Amino acid sequence: MTEKEQPITGRQLAAARDLLGLFQSEVADWSHISESTLKRFEAEKKALPATNNVFAVIRVLEQKGVEFLPRGVQLR
Repeated sequence: MTEKEQPITGRQLAAARDLLGLFQSEVADWSHISESTLKRFEAEKKALPATNNVFAVIRVLEQKGVEFLPRGVQLR
């Protein structure tokens, strides 16, 4: 669910963060959300809601070099 594309699941957020070797605390800080909010997002198996917080996390991960695919993630 990049702002103009397909829905993103919490598992995809977690996979993207792991692929980049980042800690939840780093991504949460850069996204200006709490670490507990990021943990809740990452635990979600279904598509995440289209909220500013979700978009903030997606933007950070994309800026760090991840591309979200319909069923996964990859490095750009």
